[in-house]
Amino acid sequence: MTRRVFASVPVWSVIVPVAACILLAAIWGLAQGWLLSAVAGSTLLASVLVAVHHAEVIAHRVGEPFASLVLAVAVTIIEVSLIVSIMLAGGENATTLARDTVFATVMIVCNGVIGLCLLMGSIRHRTIGFRVEGTTPALAVLATLTTLTLVLPGYTSTTAGPTFSVPQLAFAGVVSFVLWGVFVFVQTIRHRDYFLPENAAAEDSHAIPPSVATALLSLVLLLVSLAVVVGLANVLAPTIQAAVDTAGMPHAVVGIAIAMMVLLPETMSAVRAARSDRMQTSFNLALGATLATIGLTIPAVAATAIALDLPLDLGLPAKEVALLALTLLLTSMTLSGGRATILQGAVHLVVFAVFVFLAMVP
Repeated sequence: MTRRVFASVPVWSVIVPVAACILLAAIWGLAQGWLLSAVAGSTLLASVLVAVHHAEVIAHRVGEPFASLVLAVAVTIIEVSLIVSIMLAGGENATTLARDTVFATVMIVCNGVIGLCLLMGSIRHRTIGFRVEGTTPALAVLATLTTLTLVLPGYTSTTAGPTFSVPQLAFAGVVSFVLWGVFVFVQTIRHRDYFLPENAAAEDSHAIPPSVATALLSLVLLLVSLAVVVGLANVLAPTIQAAVDTAGMPHAVVGIAIAMMVLLPETMSAVRAARSDRMQTSFNLALGATLATIGLTIPAVAATAIALDLPLDLGLPAKEVALLALTLLLTSMTLSGGRATILQGAVHLVVFAVFVFLAMVP
């Protein structure tokens, strides 16, 4: 039985995570030269490719939308662990780390990932379709969570600055988790059919799904690969920081670069789905990642900040609020029609370019 399971899994998809773990353990805490950074970067890319492969194996076994949820939650849990560990370590940017990470994730996913998926899908299939009943509920939850956690703290009066008081922070954490939980319930149980690809029946009739044992092995290797991706991103952060300091750019660019690396597995899976004309799967991955980031990150950092009496700035500055409002408005217009073309993809990518540019040149 074990031999048959391993025979059905490509050798490279097992060797790469193991080798990446060994490399990560060997270079953790060491000073990163350019050669070592290049090796770490190459290993990071290979780990991303392996993560995408195992995510697709799981997707074939469990089907949508559970597959998108598995990848979104796995990435977010590991990302939350990284954020909380940096918060505990303290530092100059620790108070705004959660805010910057959540905001960067929203902008990267809603503009970069969705824009790239729309562009790639429409180039290959001209006009692409998706289920409005699956995209608009996700967007409604996203707009509520982002406004509650990233905008509202700047307008409350109990505490000074873009912060929540302890009761407000606890309430925001509970509400964020509950709302995300309700969305997951609707997505996977109550109205699962809303989130299935339009051609789901045709897709399910092709290849035979992998066995349960193979899917479980892929799940383990997926989690290992994602842990390595986050670990290597953390290892490469000083090198990125040095490059940013040399170029004279703001510190927020480091967070954006790390967020991009962490989101690589979901981005590649979403783009592959878009090129196969499975836009609903792409949106499940993209929007699911954003909702999981807020729904899990905010409660985790809120609990940590309250328990350890750590300062936590959540409210966004005015420029970022304007970009967030534009992103939510644009995404709502894109996802409310059920059809999209290359134009929508181009508009989203332009907004993403503006976000990156203004982060480097504020």
